[in-house]
Amino acid sequence: MGTFTPGETLLITDGGLATELEARGHDLSDPLWSARLLVDAPEEIKAAHLTFFGAGAVIATTASYQASFDGFAARGIGRKDAVRLIRRSVELAQAARAEMAGDGRERWVAASVGPYGAALADGSEYRGRYGLSVAELVAWHQPRVEVLVDAKPDVLALETVPDIDEAEALMTVVSRMGVPAWLTYSVDGDRTRAGQPMAQAFAVARDVPEVVAVGVNCCAPSDVPQAIAVAREITGKPVIVYPNSGEGWDAQRKTWAGASRYSAEQARHWVAAGARIVGGCCRVSPADIAEIAIQYTRP
Repeated sequence: MGTFTPGETLLITDGGLATELEARGHDLSDPLWSARLLVDAPEEIKAAHLTFFGAGAVIATTASYQASFDGFAARGIGRKDAVRLIRRSVELAQAARAEMAGDGRERWVAASVGPYGAALADGSEYRGRYGLSVAELVAWHQPRVEVLVDAKPDVLALETVPDIDEAEALMTVVSRMGVPAWLTYSVDGDRTRAGQPMAQAFAVARDVPEVVAVGVNCCAPSDVPQAIAVAREITGKPVIVYPNSGEGWDAQRKTWAGASRYSAEQARHWVAAGARIVGGCCRVSPADIAEIAIQYTRP
């Protein structure tokens, strides 16, 4: 596993992997979401990673966010094949990185560890409070994380975490793994999606050495500045931010509504405020990432 130690140099991560896959013509209205293509069209996932690398991202986040043993089992996929598919998510990003190696730029693969609610495919990751204990969440997350770690990514992306219970469970898991990880919450205003104060949420990661960056993802761009300030104050760790476009999801129509509020101009402010890793989540395209990258990439 490579060394992933964010510091003074700004790192640009990718945007919405599912957004790019949909732009490439794939229907992801499926409980497995982008993880379905690990089965049906893995070469398309690699192609999406290459597109973001080409746009200037130096981190590829794997298509494992919604990949779980439960989700694959519901599709009739047994445990042995599920292990192979979860590993494949890392291998595809690694293959894309290898294909870009000729330009001499250093790049990383972040293995996405989505929250328990993502596997339910019912929007629970934006509410949290699943009714499970921390110990039960540890037992659910650990087998999948073990598979991802075995595939040797550079860092684990513990992302879109909606509440402190799940964060505590993930801290237990990564402490057992002994590998670098980042922790990003999904927030609404100054609180987690479950309604807890951000200061309390970030404190969970403060004394966990495996956590090398903290921040937020899949929130509105307007929520980012306050999150940066709180994360820096509470943890002293490098801050990572990759919000969504700010558009609203219409659950009834199953479509996005409103205008994008994501911009390179905002990203400049996030960097000035102390963010060391910047990118995007849902509805953030390679073109958006390119607009950020061109500001910080030198010939």
